[in-house]
Amino acid sequence: MSQPDFDVAVVGSGFAGTLTALIARQLGLRVALIERGRHPRFVIGESSTPLADILWIELVQRYDLPRLAPLAKWGPWQRELPHLPCGLKRGFTFFYHRAGEPFQDDDARSGQLLVAASSRDETADTHWYRPAFDAYLVGQALAAGVEYLDQTKLSTVAFSPAAATVTGSRLGRPAQLSARFLVDASGPRGFLFRQLGLAEAEAVHAVPTQSLYAHFRGVHRLDELGIPAGAEQAPYPPDDAALHHVFDGGWVWVLRFNHGLVSAGVAATDDLAARLNLSDGAPAWERLLNRFPTLRRQFAQAEPVTAFFHSPRLAFAAAQITGPRWALLPYAAGFVDPLLSTGFPLSLLGIRRLANSLEHGLDAPGFSDGLARYAAATAAELSAAQRLIGSLYATMNDFDCFRDLTLLYFAAAAYSEISRRLGRAELAGGFLLHDHPRFGPAARAACEFAWATRPPHKRSGEERRRLRQLVRDTIGPVDATGLDRAERRHWYPVEAADLIAAAGKFGLTGCEMEAWANG
Repeated sequence: MSQPDFDVAVVGSGFAGTLTALIARQLGLRVALIERGRHPRFVIGESSTPLADILWIELVQRYDLPRLAPLAKWGPWQRELPHLPCGLKRGFTFFYHRAGEPFQDDDARSGQLLVAASSRDETADTHWYRPAFDAYLVGQALAAGVEYLDQTKLSTVAFSPAAATVTGSRLGRPAQLSARFLVDASGPRGFLFRQLGLAEAEAVHAVPTQSLYAHFRGVHRLDELGIPAGAEQAPYPPDDAALHHVFDGGWVWVLRFNHGLVSAGVAATDDLAARLNLSDGAPAWERLLNRFPTLRRQFAQAEPVTAFFHSPRLAFAAAQITGPRWALLPYAAGFVDPLLSTGFPLSLLGIRRLANSLEHGLDAPGFSDGLARYAAATAAELSAAQRLIGSLYATMNDFDCFRDLTLLYFAAAAYSEISRRLGRAELAGGFLLHDHPRFGPAARAACEFAWATRPPHKRSGEERRRLRQLVRDTIGPVDATGLDRAERRHWYPVEAADLIAAAGKFGLTGCEMEAWANG
């Protein structure tokens, strides 16, 4: 019997697929990376987070990929890869809007939320301009010896006990290759999902949503419009962030890149999407802007530089994630919503687990057990993300409850990031601390209560108070960034004092935490 052409073949050369291919190559495996299109190409999924950054660094260090290290933070990126466009992300910014009314502010800042992710630009997160970012990673894969096959349309896959064989065409000619293991990084409802006839998992907390998006030039900064009042005292410039405009039934994202382009789009429930007729593209975007005066002002001089793309269904989860000789990467296994930028850390956690299995060897006795653990962890983390995002959609008509529920994400993400930076990853466990003995069950209860009281149910004052108290009780044991401090009026900076005060939650003394923070 002939030997397979490759050890590992990866279908899809987005950042996750290419990073997986690079890691497999660093492990000494023969690797093929298969791409239907060609780079550079338009794609969204652009906003990193502190947890994603530390996971990126862990992978870079473990698999000796130093040319990828600058991509983890704004400062090193600007010094070492200034030709590669990206955006400055100092945190997460939320503003609440009511249809037909301009954004309203008050002394309590009750219509906003700013959560800093860094104390200065040097250590800030980034928005990845994916046409350039993905092309750069593919270049690194080529330099490492990955066989790259772009403009390749796959049509079939067949499995034997020894290999997976894919067939299709490349540049109009028949193409075929075999590999001992096949990784699908082609996205939701992608290649293997279709070819294997996989079922979709039941979506317990999924809200049917659609999306419309494009890249623009000429989008005003909110601080140019005097929004919010007192922005000069904010923990960071509110536009230098993942900017969320939230309203009943959906939200708009605005992400700025340093070469003048802006990524913007809307994710909306089917009901709102139908009223806007999102499938219309540009006219639907105009209808959206006309509903919200402050958005209309922000985009008054904006011009799209790409076509408008409509996604008729966002939420997705595959019922099966792995099988003999194959695995779906997390983005191909499921997707919830771009809200809260959960996609990058989910992908990187999955890549790390899959890479760990590859380290032990494709023919190792425990390889199939490792795949099973990877599948179980991926499914559990997608479910946790879906539960939280579903609860947020359930409260978009009630910004006080929505804002409190987001704190579940920020508390879990910060605790996970800090634990990993301290070298105590075992404290954090899975994404959103879903398997944490205290936080996990409590967060689930809060999300399920929000879901149970979603519209058309009219949440009573007592139900609102109960939900908000559930959140406060849940985040207490893991809050390391002062999210419980009401005097901050929904602006949360990064301050060392909060970290030192939370030292005991990481098994450290205040002095030990202070030494680490200043080290």
